[in-house]
Amino acid sequence: MTTHICETLATSQTAPDLEVVVRNHRPAPQGSKKHIGNGRMIEHSKRVKPWRDVVHEAAKAAMNDRWLAGRGEEILDGPLSVEVVFTVRKPASAPKRRVTWPTTRDSGDIDKLLRSTFDALTTSDAIADDSRVVEVTARKVFPGEGLDALDAPGAVIRVWKLTEAAAR
Repeated sequence: MTTHICETLATSQTAPDLEVVVRNHRPAPQGSKKHIGNGRMIEHSKRVKPWRDVVHEAAKAAMNDRWLAGRGEEILDGPLSVEVVFTVRKPASAPKRRVTWPTTRDSGDIDKLLRSTFDALTTSDAIADDSRVVEVTARKVFPGEGLDALDAPGAVIRVWKLTEAAAR
């Protein structure tokens, strides 16, 4: 276990293979579906599609920047490590002068936030498939409160391709 933690820290200290920043959009969880009749199901949350669309576009732009920088245009494939920091809206009832954690239902379940984000990374051809993700670090923070927190709702997404050396 200790070896894995050290290797993970070493991986996160290298430059990511892809960095996607989504600004001024509220992260939306992809979770439950609602049955609307005749065997049809739709997303329960109306916010999921706009969130996935904006992550999709930001990932496409990041992949284009990666290509322009001469770092390749291929879809990231193989074992991947992903770090995501979701900046979520701070409720009016939260203390203004101290750092607090987004633990309310309104901030979304972190696993469902990851699901919508990973699906958008896949449809944008940034990553081959979300099944390639073997390691995840995820945080929810309020604007301006915490490492990699944005000034408004959004997300910072970093992806690393893992090598065989990292698995040892």
